[in-house]
Amino acid sequence: MNAPQTLAEAIGCLSGYDPDALAVEQARAIIERVVVPVEAAERVAVRAALGRPLAGDVVSPIDVPANDNSAMDGYAVRFADLAADAPTALAVVGTAFAGRPFEGNTAPGQAVRVMTGAVMPAGTDTVVVQEVVTRDGERVVVPPGQRCGQHRRLRGEDLGRGRPALLAGKRVGPAELGLLASLGFAEVAVRRRLRVAFFSTGDELRSLGEPLGPGDVYDRNRYTLFGMLQRLGVDAIDMGVVRDDPDALERAMRTAAHNADAIVSSGGVSVGEADFTRQVMARLGDIAFWTIAMRPGRPMAFGRIGNTSYFGLPGNPVAVMVTFQFFVRDALLRQAGAAPAPLPFVRARSLGAFRKRPGRTEYQRGWLECDAGGAMTVRSVGSQGSGILRSMSEANCMVVLHHAQGSVEPGDPVDCIAFDGLV
Repeated sequence: MNAPQTLAEAIGCLSGYDPDALAVEQARAIIERVVVPVEAAERVAVRAALGRPLAGDVVSPIDVPANDNSAMDGYAVRFADLAADAPTALAVVGTAFAGRPFEGNTAPGQAVRVMTGAVMPAGTDTVVVQEVVTRDGERVVVPPGQRCGQHRRLRGEDLGRGRPALLAGKRVGPAELGLLASLGFAEVAVRRRLRVAFFSTGDELRSLGEPLGPGDVYDRNRYTLFGMLQRLGVDAIDMGVVRDDPDALERAMRTAAHNADAIVSSGGVSVGEADFTRQVMARLGDIAFWTIAMRPGRPMAFGRIGNTSYFGLPGNPVAVMVTFQFFVRDALLRQAGAAPAPLPFVRARSLGAFRKRPGRTEYQRGWLECDAGGAMTVRSVGSQGSGILRSMSEANCMVVLHHAQGSVEPGDPVDCIAFDGLV
């Protein structure tokens, strides 16, 4: 793993750095160089590891499968007994079940009835599926055309003893739970759960249950952030609403940096609004204010207070979600000790026009589906204003219009990122 860099060092690695027109990939590269994984690990019960990054490689203590076994219901035979161009009659001498092996050896001219998962009887090397044979009392007739070793799973074929089954940084999902259980692990070492403090800023914000005065709005960003943080499996620390006051902001920042590994705030980073954040962070840590060449979500702050990373997101609700997903998500996964994979693009045919000028990345809300012919299509869900949170609920994907790309016409291919499992 690369050594962490200071913000200045990370910025110095980029050519053409312009904080007033920073490309999306440049911002992501700076963040990746600065965030560092938490070091602490703990052993937990396998079920409690769901969603957690592994703290080290998991090495298989056994062969999987532990024995050669049948992949199908049928008959275990010796391939050498089978005629190449005529049916072969064999004597059936017993049955092997999963968990109840056939005892004894199989002599030439004999076959054993086997069920899926049953250990291959001694002396046999091939399974003939039950659908193709003819049973005649205690004999089975095997047609020609079989292949040596067919429908047989070999010992260690899935995983050999002493080989890594899972690598450090892998987030444990349902498949990994099953794999760990199949290897006999009751516990596994995972990274300590990342602690993330989050809050909103603004005098106009009210918490649920409070009355709204003139110009007031309910704080929706904290609830959106809470949902996205929960999806990442972190310990989310809700610090409420912080008023537009430098002393209040500094207290919040100090408390968050003391209690958390990362801080995510919304609001207070636009031009003319960032003065308090700039003043406070100048005293507490290291920060950069960016105007990112993207839409929505142009203003963003990123920095560090000691070992605590800080992400200052815009105040508009859609911009909060977009900047979180394309900047904060991977950074928090990396800080949690995971190895985040790039979000997969789905290529789709646009059913309408998307207006866009080159020189910035745009994320527009869309609806992705298969047409009658099985091809992927996407359409806009309507207004793309960064304050229209309803549109995120009505969409099922983000249409990604890349930095150098221009407008899209109906029928043009576009890249999309599906929301499923993401937001």
